[in-house]
Amino acid sequence: MKDIATPSRTKEILAKYDFFFKKSFGQNFLIDTNILENIVSYADLTEESCAIEIGPGIGALTEQIAKRAKKVLAFEIDNRLIPILEDTLSPYDNIQIVNEDVLKADVEKAINEYLPNELDIMVVANLPYYVTTPIIMKLLTEGLPIRGIVCMLQKEVADRISAKPGTKDYGSLSIAIQFYTHASTVMTVPRTVFMPQPNVDSAVIKLVKREEPAAEVIDESFFFEVVRASFAQRRKTLNNNLLNNFSHLKKDKAILEACLLEAGIEGTRRGETLSIQEFATLSNSLYKQVKVK
Repeated sequence: MKDIATPSRTKEILAKYDFFFKKSFGQNFLIDTNILENIVSYADLTEESCAIEIGPGIGALTEQIAKRAKKVLAFEIDNRLIPILEDTLSPYDNIQIVNEDVLKADVEKAINEYLPNELDIMVVANLPYYVTTPIIMKLLTEGLPIRGIVCMLQKEVADRISAKPGTKDYGSLSIAIQFYTHASTVMTVPRTVFMPQPNVDSAVIKLVKREEPAAEVIDESFFFEVVRASFAQRRKTLNNNLLNNFSHLKKDKAILEACLLEAGIEGTRRGETLSIQEFATLSNSLYKQVKVK
């Protein structure tokens, strides 16, 4: 049987099931086997690896993962695709499809049920572009036993995720994800390999979980609050953004001045110039002044 990810086979499957694409699910199916094989290769799967997939569609990527992994656990929100997946993936006995929205699913429970005691788990996915960030943050903040994530997403978002300090793409999203992972953009993907073709360019990112977060912070939620505030208006300085977003500081500007001095950071700098470590040092200093007192 030929691979699912060809234009002719994809059209054949869609016609057989009278399937139509729903914009609300952000459905764009890949129709290039070489691209899929490259995506899977970046996950560094072995015969002992397991994979979690999100949004398998008609099974094009799932099939390529199943050829290399011990087990595949896939979350599909669209119940119309379940019988299609049962058909297209019938040659493989190492795939478990869960008909759930991954954002609402108890992923840890599913891992314990379908991938118990597995030591090497990677997420490999062609993510729906409209919910890319919430899905990635859910996977990284729930303490799941995963090694990392290899996923396709909108190129603009991939650029922001892997951006370095001092660049135009660097922002709160870069910091949120690089706080937990080593992030890199590993390949770009042309629009022509999708059905239907999306209106944006795509890229594949690789996120490898850090053993420990990139910096030591007293309170993670406050750290991210400081980061978001620092980028509230990109063209404004740290002084302006932090004063405008923290009422305590606006009432007593001397607190911010003291914290910046303690952190060794000039208040005239913009958020995009600070490293994760600098944000951690600043947020820890602010936490002691604003939250503890």
